[in-house]
Amino acid sequence: MKHIIGGNPAQPLPQVKTVLVDEDSAGQRLDNFLMRHLKGVPKTHVYRIIRSGEVRVNKGRASADTRLESGDLVRLPPVRISERVAEKAEAMAQASERGVPARDFPILFEDEHVLAIDKPAGVAVHGGSGVSFGVIEQLRMARPQAKFLELVHRLDRETSGILLIAKKRSALKHLQDQFRERETGKTYLALVVGRWPANKKVLDKPLHKYLLPDGERRVKVVSRDDPDGMPSVTLVKVRDTLASGFTLLEVTIKTGRTHQIRVHLASEGFPIAGDDKYGDFELNKKLLRPGAAPSLKRMFLHAWRLQFNHPASGERLELLAPLPSDLEAFTIHATPSAP
Repeated sequence: MKHIIGGNPAQPLPQVKTVLVDEDSAGQRLDNFLMRHLKGVPKTHVYRIIRSGEVRVNKGRASADTRLESGDLVRLPPVRISERVAEKAEAMAQASERGVPARDFPILFEDEHVLAIDKPAGVAVHGGSGVSFGVIEQLRMARPQAKFLELVHRLDRETSGILLIAKKRSALKHLQDQFRERETGKTYLALVVGRWPANKKVLDKPLHKYLLPDGERRVKVVSRDDPDGMPSVTLVKVRDTLASGFTLLEVTIKTGRTHQIRVHLASEGFPIAGDDKYGDFELNKKLLRPGAAPSLKRMFLHAWRLQFNHPASGERLELLAPLPSDLEAFTIHATPSAP
């Protein structure tokens, strides 16, 4: 066999697999079950192998809308996945062997259905867009015994605070339904530049996502009659006014649009301190300078409180994540003004 120096090793040929349907997957449609187990395979191909009879349930043919039951045996034919997915899987396997970047995060709540962590700033929630690994990949590496770990929602890379991960498919669906139906309570702590008017409590402004020439994503406020505008509502409450000219706000979002808090606050003339996309760039530079007092090296936005119904018991839960030490230190140096 020839070995070419610097060449890519031949990928092993895919094999037939038989997967046992567990209780957590019971009731799921066959096509959705296959999407999860054949990541990287185009949807058109998934439906093709179902129609051709290459996929079998308990040795018999089945349709895409067949509802699986616990204990069913599903035959998965040999299929090739995309090179990108294969490369990512290989990279994760190699990283796992080296013991990095597996990582556990501070846990705020955990049971058999859901995990809530306190995500640090600077860590993406998932890989992609130039980031090889995110929180969810690192958690999976740190917990190889976990059968199911999926993000319930997302936080911007530079935002710290509460992040929910489902440990069962049933919990994922239940929690995502709550987020979609606005049954959750999500409150952030944001420090803005300037003195926020205490009577300005509701920001109801449509938002529109667009791309810069380099492909980077941005969001802007648009008029109510803009066909591309998405309804977006943010509630604001003054928590503290600091002598250095900043205001600490409790910000509750009623809709979950991309960059919603950042854009809504900036559109009112009060950008979040340290925001490198919508902020006061000159001030940000001053706060980054060595010896700056106070000093701020990141965006001051923290997912502080989250309220939701437990996906199994229905009990209303409230989780709190205290301000990280760097943000707490900034507020201390920027001493509150006297009442």
